[in-house]
Amino acid sequence: MKPTTLSVLLLSGAWLAACQSGTTTNETTATTAADSTATAAAPAADTMGVPAGTIPTVGNPQLLFTLPNEHNTPDGLALSPDGRTLLLSVPNLANNSYPATILEITGNSYKPFATNLPVEPTTKKAAPMDLAYGPDGNVYYAENQYENSKKYVSRLMRINMKNGRPGTIETAVDSFRLANGIVWKGNTLYVTDSQWDMPDNDKGSAVMMFTLNELKKGLIHLKPKTKDPHVLAMFTTTVNETGVDNGADGIDYDSQGNLYTGSFGDGTFYKMTLKPDGTLAQQEALPLKGDKITCIDGFIIDRKTDKAYITGARQNAIFVIDLKTNNVTTLAQNPDTDGAGGKIDQPAEVLLKGNRLYISNYDNPVKHFVNTKSDAPHTESYIDLP
Repeated sequence: MKPTTLSVLLLSGAWLAACQSGTTTNETTATTAADSTATAAAPAADTMGVPAGTIPTVGNPQLLFTLPNEHNTPDGLALSPDGRTLLLSVPNLANNSYPATILEITGNSYKPFATNLPVEPTTKKAAPMDLAYGPDGNVYYAENQYENSKKYVSRLMRINMKNGRPGTIETAVDSFRLANGIVWKGNTLYVTDSQWDMPDNDKGSAVMMFTLNELKKGLIHLKPKTKDPHVLAMFTTTVNETGVDNGADGIDYDSQGNLYTGSFGDGTFYKMTLKPDGTLAQQEALPLKGDKITCIDGFIIDRKTDKAYITGARQNAIFVIDLKTNNVTTLAQNPDTDGAGGKIDQPAEVLLKGNRLYISNYDNPVKHFVNTKSDAPHTESYIDLP
């Protein structure tokens, strides 16, 4: 996070992006002091060591709508089964004095969808991140409590739908540490935990899997710091100058049924090949070429083209990975802005509806991000693809 502007947020623990860092207080103090010294010597904003003014402007994202301060960190996006509306999660982690909520998007406007989200008993907060409609017609969302507690109290929540509207909301799985991205593939739900550490690996993350039948049977309790039976694949983050050790974040699958996830902390893009029974056959870090991605937050794969649209949260960019060639191109990017007019402002999630790519500007940076502070306006953007 940047030195003076967000010091209050740093102290309140609300300085993390869509995936939260495992940096300790001492590390934060030391790095903030170092950043302050650097800023004094060179007033230009810290843009990952790139001189101010050299971040390119690529593409022309448009403004969908602006949100009030009560909705300060727009994040997860989900398309309704009929394709008419979108859901938008707002965990409010930049300023969690406001309650978290889920909004419904129709056209270029929004309205409340689920506003009375159940809080986690020990943190007294709700924090919805990625979300998706399940094959049972209910809405599932990953809840990230890591901002509020490191004690494995994050959850997978289920909104029981009745006649197309939200009914009761209940916990489906508990004891995640940082539940983050989710995707349904058939009757199996895959969930990333960006901080699934092991006794011998404090930089760990994982992809979990749950069947619909299992979820119907009742609350599932995970076993922290173990290779729980629900773990499909595990990863280790290489920590760089950001100090962020969050790993697996966004998740989706291609036209062949291969799963992918990306590391928030180091930008590695992983492919997981599955056996016919759904278990893991192979996982690999793809050798990407072309434009460099240093941080992967959320993404969506267009299974008609097998192109992955990636939110480069650290670089203020939207990238495209051609999964047939592993080539990376930049679809949109801009220097540090407040997001006015639809400019990219630390994108966290994307969703493809027809040829329109929706973009959530999370706007809640850590240090060494192009985006230097959380500020109004809070926005949703879009790009109409060719």
